Amino acid sequence: MLDIDWKPDRNSPTQLYLQIAGYIKNKIACGEWLVGTKLPSQRTLSEVFGVNRSTIVAAMEELAAEGVIEGNSGGGTVIINNTWTLCPMERTYNWNNYISSGVHQTNQTIVQQINQAEFDPGIIRLGSCEPSDALVPCGMIQKILKKMTVSGKSLGYEEPRGTLHLRKELCKYLSTLGIAAEPSSVLITSGALQALQLISLGLLHSNSVVYLEKPSYLYSLRTFQSFGMQLSGIPLDEEGINIQELFARHRRKRGAMLFSIPTFHNPTGNVMSPERRKILIDKCGLERLPVIEDDVYREIWFDEQPPMPLKAFDKNGLVLYIGGMSKNMSPGLRIGWIVGSEQVIARLADIKMQTDYGSSSLSQYVAAEMLASGLYTEHNKMMRKNVRKRRDAALAALNRYFKGIASWNTPAGGYFIWLRLNNAISMHQLFIKALKNKILIHPGDLYEYHSNQNIRISYSNASLDEIDFGIKVLSKSVIEQLK
Repeated sequence: MLDIDWKPDRNSPTQLYLQIAGYIKNKIACGEWLVGTKLPSQRTLSEVFGVNRSTIVAAMEELAAEGVIEGNSGGGTVIINNTWTLCPMERTYNWNNYISSGVHQTNQTIVQQINQAEFDPGIIRLGSCEPSDALVPCGMIQKILKKMTVSGKSLGYEEPRGTLHLRKELCKYLSTLGIAAEPSSVLITSGALQALQLISLGLLHSNSVVYLEKPSYLYSLRTFQSFGMQLSGIPLDEEGINIQELFARHRRKRGAMLFSIPTFHNPTGNVMSPERRKILIDKCGLERLPVIEDDVYREIWFDEQPPMPLKAFDKNGLVLYIGGMSKNMSPGLRIGWIVGSEQVIARLADIKMQTDYGSSSLSQYVAAEMLASGLYTEHNKMMRKNVRKRRDAALAALNRYFKGIASWNTPAGGYFIWLRLNNAISMHQLFIKALKNKILIHPGDLYEYHSNQNIRISYSNASLDEIDFGIKVLSKSVIEQLK
């Protein structure tokens, strides 16, 4: 998807369509938009540039007359000339073959649209899974940074597994969750996403089958697919993944690993019961099926602490435990971790050093001091209180505006409400309509293919007023489609 962050100047004496044509020619002339690139639809361009469709038609006709673009009914409008009138042909290299041959798959168009909209200052983010700025403990972090400045702490490279200070403090924290770990079995990563990337690079091979709950946020990522792996979705209920179905599938497919989010599952918000956790780990032990446990939402509980992690029941070293501070403290710190056997951690640490030479020493210092000083515990208490208010506001708004047209869960923690409409609608149309109204949502088909009745509502980023307004506007859009 082309990145367009410009709009024509309505106060300029130059006509709007000529400004747009000039903008496109400049992008092509500078080599930013390549020959062979397909332009967005006229409808999309009119929305992006904030003009009538007739203005876009005039701009396209201008560009076509100059031989810059070519359109047809089946293939859309394509750049066919890198504007020889503006710069010589040989100055712009055609990178298309390289772009299409890279290992990483391109994000889905809707994911690219979401990523772009996240940074629109006027958008109400009912899809975001990161805390709002108001929830980030800036004062605590500033206190720690000030202490670091006074102490003259070095900011050089840290050892491959991460700073020993942070790993020791993490081991103390993990012990409160029932996980016994030594610093040598902990790897600091740049967020939980990098943990998945390292596992893909270091432990799995092409064509591996990875089991996961269905729905799952992993379907919206390209991490495993980019390395040639297959995702195999297993149904889940209120108590967690269907164990019988998982191992029936495993006997047929012989998958490589299970990826699970047992605590405040993304997107459903479900919590796997203690009984099912024990059965799952026992069965995985018998079948020698390794588990990747994503536990990044654990600290965001409201009434009572969730059950112990899967890793706490693991007696055979089968579980790779992933945690982090992005969801409950600060996304910008990019601090995550993997806990596993020493041999596995050594392998992943070696790959991490090859890819980025270690996580930020500054971020690691902040994280270690938050844990050691008790500020992390203090912050999590305040975080839970403030996020609960947002959850309650979202539930109240759903009762006001979605009663009779949808059902939903009441999450005991985490950031998500899994909204299920009584009748199916076009999720793509709803997404586009909501985006036009400055509401950003995550349609259910991001998490389960062909899901046309679910929406993941997140209450972590929007303010209380924005949550109410956003859900109200969203309900109107749904009702219009249902008519």
